[in-house]
This record gives sequence, C-alpha cells and structure tokens, in this order.
Amino acid sequence: MLSSTFIICFLTALSSVAALGPAAVNLRTAANYAILAKSGVTSVPLSVIIWRNVGVSPISSTGLIGFSVTIDSTGQFSTSAQVVGHLFAASYAPPTPSTLTVAIGDLGTAITDATGRVNPNFTNLASGTIGGLILAPGLYNWASGVSVGSDVTILGTATDTWIFQISGTLSVAAGRKVVLAGGALASNIVWVVSGSVTVGNDSHLEGVVLGKTSISLLAGATANSRLLAQTNVMLQQATVVS
Repeated sequence: MLSSTFIICFLTALSSVAALGPAAVNLRTAANYAILAKSGVTSVPLSVIIWRNVGVSPISSTGLIGFSVTIDSTGQFSTSAQVVGHLFAASYAPPTPSTLTVAIGDLGTAITDATGRVNPNFTNLASGTIGGLILAPGLYNWASGVSVGSDVTILGTATDTWIFQISGTLSVAAGRKVVLAGGALASNIVWVVSGSVTVGNDSHLEGVVLGKTSISLLAGATANSRLLAQTNVMLQQATVVS
C-alpha cells in the first residue's frame, strides 16, 4: 500500500509540470456506451450497468442476452432493470442502426490509434506480471499477456494519461484490484488488448478497455470503465460503472 507521504511527494514533484503521458485516445461516439460489442452482450443476473448505454452491432437484439428488455414505443431502444441507460441493437428502428454503425467504426478507429502508438516509455515491464507495481503515466507495451496477481496501483494526476498495449491476454486474478491514486482518472486510462480480457471473481478494474476479442467480468467483479469489444462482452453478476 502506498504511504500518504509518498503520494504527497509525488504530486508535489508534478505540480509545476504539464500533464504526463501520451495523447489521449479519442473514442468519438463509442464513448456514449458503457458496453459496446459486435457479436453480443451477455448478462447473468443480477449484473448492473450504472450510467450510459449498452449497444450491439451488427448483431440484432438477439445479441442482448439475459437483460429482460422492454422495447420503447419508438422502437429505437429498449430498457432493462439492470441498465441505468438504454440498450441499442442493430435491428431496432432508425436511426439506431446507422448510429451503431458509426460507433462500431469509431471503436475500430480507437483501437487502431491506441495500438499504433510508438516509442513506449515501458516495454515488457515485469514480463507482464504487474501485480504489486506502481504504474506512472506513460505508454506501456507488452509483447505477451499481462496478469494482475496482486493489487496494482496507477498513480498520477487527473490530467495524466496511460495507454497499455497488450499483445496477449489481460487477466485480473480473483479478489485483486487495479487501484487509482493521486487523482488519476479511469477515463484517462486505456487498455488495448489483442487477446481476451478476464476480470476474476470479486476483482476490480479501472480504465477503458478496447478489446480486439472478448471481455469477461466474473461473479462479483466490478469495473469503473467502458468495455468496448470487437467480439462479445460477458457479465456474470458483475457491476460496470462508466
């Protein structure tokens, strides 16, 4: 655990300099969704999505599984007791299909942007075993998977940024947490992951996840993030706050 003295000294050192880290990744309209996926979103009740929307495209509303949706009278969106926001699918009434097409395109653009950043500040840090580390602002690149086997701290100010480029999988072990310190914001953290993402039972993740494949939150897991996947998202009695 970080001492208060360490954090105060760190922030004092940063107080006279500009924001640290790479240029922010622009999510464009994909930022309107807490969860966005191309092939479906599955919820094992009672999962909860607090704030923002859920979208699936190009799959139809059959890709919204486990939500017990109620279609709005306009036919453009649905609602669910599990979602504080709306659910959208490619089969809903216009303009929803075209809006989702744009959002999915913006997701692809964001992934290309985040993956294409060069000259990382940290390369293959700890061979991908980052549990217990303190992660300063910057661009990180791993040619392998990344695992969080014990709590990891992301330390910086509210204007600092992080991009974590992961060529393999990302896994957070059961009961482990990604913790923010010093004022760091989840919205300024991007995990761009080529393999699957798994947030284990009763664990916690901070930051925007751009997944080239699947994203799974297991029983009791929580995420202060957006989960944006080019395949599917699965929530098993999990909570997402964006």
